[in-house]
Amino acid sequence: MSEFPRLLHTVLDAEDPRSLAEFYRQFLGLRYRSGDKPPVDGGPDDADWLVLIDAEGRRTLAIQQTDELTPTTWPDPAVPMQLHLDFTVPDTEALETHRARALELGARQLFDRTDDPDEPLYVLADPAGHPFCVFVA
Repeated sequence: MSEFPRLLHTVLDAEDPRSLAEFYRQFLGLRYRSGDKPPVDGGPDDADWLVLIDAEGRRTLAIQQTDELTPTTWPDPAVPMQLHLDFTVPDTEALETHRARALELGARQLFDRTDDPDEPLYVLADPAGHPFCVFVA
């Protein structure tokens, strides 16, 4: 078992995931993971989850669909910055260990999807309230 979870990628919400993914793809020189490229046949682009990878194939950013997003007003604190992190662990034993560690460190559990046989997952909130996921991958 790994001593600590591994950061998989940073996930950003967007009303138009493709547009935001294209911005970061071009700005950072990233590419889409297999299966996430825009449709080439002119068909509808209904992607609601896109992953961008670096030149070595490592996940860097993911963009997920949201119906409405209020942009941050930072540095004015009226609407703070928003994102969440995904962390992976190798198995369900590690998932439970790291969930317990996070709770001991001050996290709160927001969601339990550990009954999913394909991707057991917890959504937790850090002490400041920022959500993050820990799941078996």
